[in-house]
Amino acid sequence: MPTRSVAVPNGKTCMTEATDFATIRFSTDDLPEEDRVPMWREHYGCTVLGVEIEPAEDALFQSSIVSRHLPGLNLVSGKMSAARVKRTRKFVADGNDDVALLVNCTGAAAIAAGEREVVLRERDAVLIRSDQVITFDRFVSGRSSLLRVPRSILSQLVSDIDEVSMRHITRKTDALKLLTGYAATLLDDNAVAATALLHLAVSHIHDLVALALGATRDHAGAAQDRGVRAARLIAAKTYIMQQSGRRDLSVGAVAAELGVSARYLQMLFEVDGTTFSAFLLNRRLVHAHRMLCAPRSRRRPVSTIAYDVGFGDLSYFNRSFRTFYGLTPRDVREAAANEPDNP
Repeated sequence: MPTRSVAVPNGKTCMTEATDFATIRFSTDDLPEEDRVPMWREHYGCTVLGVEIEPAEDALFQSSIVSRHLPGLNLVSGKMSAARVKRTRKFVADGNDDVALLVNCTGAAAIAAGEREVVLRERDAVLIRSDQVITFDRFVSGRSSLLRVPRSILSQLVSDIDEVSMRHITRKTDALKLLTGYAATLLDDNAVAATALLHLAVSHIHDLVALALGATRDHAGAAQDRGVRAARLIAAKTYIMQQSGRRDLSVGAVAAELGVSARYLQMLFEVDGTTFSAFLLNRRLVHAHRMLCAPRSRRRPVSTIAYDVGFGDLSYFNRSFRTFYGLTPRDVREAAANEPDNP
């Protein structure tokens, strides 16, 4: 895939396409105020999204966007101040017939296409078509996500794309909640790097989009087995990483947070080739290793670090750490202190 760059006034360049599925970031904070709208129009409006923009007249225009182009999926997530975004007839003429799930993450917004208009509350979504004239109004500053999929792919999973386009999907839809969490992880280059795993993750996203819209009878069962299980496992791992410092964190607590049974959650980890306990232990040890190597934590006792990352037994922490890394916590700390970059 060729790479195209856009020059900006401060001498930087903005990548418009990635050669290796890399995440691309764009922020108007890096631009002078007078260049913000023209640069957004050229970089994201025309090149990436195929839309025009009309910022609110009484506010400073601000936008920060993260995007990643994957095989069969284009992800865009960003925050924008009040504005009207339109896919005009000029852009519709480009022949792009992709469909996209637009999720309004925060703030008040509405979207209109033809005679249909949908008011989007926070975490609501709607399916839109690239071959339609569309107007999206963001009334206040807010964040939204866009998951764009080729029509040829989604039409095999959903009975009638035209029928479900502009259908209001509420935030209470289980598949939508799983979808937004899973999609967010794909915007992190480090979360899924291997190309084979990226293809698998994209197929999971396709499954979840289809379930949120209403998958065909033939596809619904397979989508539940693949996409829903994968998304729940991602959600579980994300929650564990966020809460791993809690010494009372248990499989039951995580299962309750996700709204599933503890046995079901254990099964998800087993299918992934591990266990809940092993994954939690791994995250705590990785966190402890990072803290032991950090100069700002050098004066903190090893016992304090062990307790901070979630261990309640210092002996168990020391044994587990040595088994995992082949070194004691003090060995790791001393080696880090002797590194040239850690004076």
